[in-house]
Parts: sequence; C-alpha cells; structure tokens
Amino acid sequence: MFVEVLTLFIAQGIPFAVSGAFALHQHTGIWRDTKDLDLFLTHHDVPRALATLASKGFDTEVCDPVWLCKARRADFFVDLITGMSNATLTVERDWIDRASNASVLGVSTKVLAAEELIASKLFVTRRERFDGADIVHVFHGTAGKLDWTRLLTLVGQHWMMLLWVLVLYQYVYPAHSEFIPRALWDDLLSRLRHELNHPNPHAEFRGSLIDEKMFAIDAKEWGMANLNDRLRSARSPLRVEETE
Repeated sequence: MFVEVLTLFIAQGIPFAVSGAFALHQHTGIWRDTKDLDLFLTHHDVPRALATLASKGFDTEVCDPVWLCKARRADFFVDLITGMSNATLTVERDWIDRASNASVLGVSTKVLAAEELIASKLFVTRRERFDGADIVHVFHGTAGKLDWTRLLTLVGQHWMMLLWVLVLYQYVYPAHSEFIPRALWDDLLSRLRHELNHPNPHAEFRGSLIDEKMFAIDAKEWGMANLNDRLRSARSPLRVEETE
C-alpha cells in the first residue's frame, strides 16, 4: 500500500516529503515498525491528493481540518500532514523543496530534511506522546551537522522550545556537547536571560500549546488564554467539500 501511494503521488506530480519513521531512520539509523506512512504536503495540495487516492479506491477522511487527513486500506493508513495540530507551524512549499533525496521501500522519493523534521516534532509534547527523544536522536545522529539558521527560522518566536530540547540533549549526551554550536547556546541563553531580566507582565499563557488537556484548568477555570484554540481558529481549514 505504501509503495502504491508513493508511486501514485510521484506519477501525478503531487509534491510531498516522507516523514515519520522513515525520516527518523534517514537521519538517525533508528528503525521502528510502523503501520502508517506520514507524508508532509502543503494545505493547497491536499484536495488533489485526497481526490487522487479516492479515485484508486482508498477510503479518505479529513480527520482534523487544521492539519491531518488519512487514506486507509484494511489495517494500514497514510497520514497527510500539513502542519502542527496546534497551528504553530505550517508546511510550506520550501519544506518539500528542501527535502532530501532518498529511497523509501525501494521508491526514489524525498524525505523531510532534518531541520524540518525537528521543527515538526517540537510540539509533540503530550502526556501520551513525547517526541523529545526523537529530536535529541536527530541531533546526535547528524552529529549536529544541521542548518541551525534554518532551524531558528522555522521555530521563530517559539525558540524557547528549541532551547528546551537542547538542554535535554545536553543532559542525555553530556560527552557530545560539541555537536551543538556554542554560538547557538550563547544566542538562546542570551535571549532567555533577557526575558528573565525584563519580564513582560502582559505575556500570554502558552501552556495550551504544549498540551491542551494537561493545561485545561488554566484556560477553563483560571481565565488564562487558550492560544491553541486561537491559532487553530485562525488557520484556514480544509473543508470536506473541497475534496469531492
């Protein structure tokens, strides 16, 4: 099924990059069995992708109009991903353009570049799933040979999330601190020090971006902002009728 979807998208000229277990293997050598194939593509390309899959007999579904669609066959499925569930990051065409050439299940295709893979996992921080280990494995697996400027651009205002996983990396791999550029540490720690020295009393609560359920009480009972809801509502949704 996975091979069929890959070859179908390539034949139809639908731009995409493979992520998930296959991208993690590409950048770290770690392999895990998977029942799904994660494909990253832009919001704009999803309707054509779903129509193409439906025409070949796949069951298709818009699971979350902000970021996720699925195509199923028996017990296996393909995820079509256009961003993060909290709408902090959106897959842009340059994510696809920067993807690495690779072979996936014998198909010559593109796999998400390490920088985009890291960015896509920064907010997978929920109680039931945490991708921090995957991120530090990418830091280690690439020996830090990353486009750090690109990564900083991707995370933008959420740079503190990157600092968080860098601290996790340093804790896990203290003998390999040379993989992280000292200039990057200096930059991010300087930003943090500035925030600590000049706290913003009007800064909004951001817990819902980490996990909407674990921080539900803050928004529902303590009157704090629900940025997750705000960002998601601002995202242009993929409407089901667009795929018909």
